[in-house]
Amino acid sequence: MISLLGSNQEKKPGFLNRLKQAVASTKAQLVERIEEIVEGQPVLNESVLDNLEATLITADLGVRTTQEILAGLKQQIKQGKLRQTSQLRPAVEQEILTILENPGAGVTAPQPKQPPPGMPHVTFVVGVNGVGKTTSIAKLARYFLAQNRRPLLCAADTFRAAANEQLEIWAGRLGIEMIKQKSGADPAAVLFDALVAAKTRHLDMVIVDTAGRLHTKVNLMAELGKMCRIAAREIPDAPHEVLLVIDGTTGQNGLQQARQFVDHGGATGIILTKLDGTAKGGVVIAIARELGLPIQFVGVGEKIDDLLPFNPREFAESLFEP
Repeated sequence: MISLLGSNQEKKPGFLNRLKQAVASTKAQLVERIEEIVEGQPVLNESVLDNLEATLITADLGVRTTQEILAGLKQQIKQGKLRQTSQLRPAVEQEILTILENPGAGVTAPQPKQPPPGMPHVTFVVGVNGVGKTTSIAKLARYFLAQNRRPLLCAADTFRAAANEQLEIWAGRLGIEMIKQKSGADPAAVLFDALVAAKTRHLDMVIVDTAGRLHTKVNLMAELGKMCRIAAREIPDAPHEVLLVIDGTTGQNGLQQARQFVDHGGATGIILTKLDGTAKGGVVIAIARELGLPIQFVGVGEKIDDLLPFNPREFAESLFEP
């Protein structure tokens, strides 16, 4: 797997502050509400836990993930480790962090792969219309350029009229190559051209823009399957990553989309966009728990460098720390 998280990358000043700003609405919906729940009640009781359950669901953690967190808290209460309401906030933070650091415990999800030495790493970027997929691809390319990678963009979204033009503008701004064909062309043919070009020019990454696929459209999912076969024929084990772009403002609907792409599209990770515009950032936790998919990147704004590598501990700290 390529170093998506950039653990060794030196982060610019204000990195954590940008994340804190992005999750401010979710924090108000979740953490500040926890403070209200325990106010004037020093000892944990059923009423506090009932209110906590409602708060977690409202923040879009979902019923299943909420129940798991509550079960963990009740176990601590039973063991005598958790008694006072002053302990509740850090206890919830730790439960959330455990889920994010161990996504989908017991869930089997597709895993990223490595290309053979000297071959380009192929990343498909998938998602439904309107989630910010093409812009996320440009931000992803910018991120890897900063890591001294050499990406090539593949404009395989031949269904949306403006998709090629939009991606071409970004490629020009970033000073990187892009492979395209005319609108309506076979996406698999565009992909084939891109893979041949990457190998010929010794580029080390191909980032593929795919059509915005409604997860109910069987024919479009079949087209994605065809592209996967073409990729694997040209470069062993390609695509090596399939990143699913989800709009953070869609909450639990985003989780339903993700489930379809895991089942039918082979998604291996998530790019969560518009985290700065939602109070439903809790869906990050639900995705990790229910799908076993790691969150790779989060979008925190509209600028080209507003795509941050996701770090579970930093996300939890941004939510819960003062």
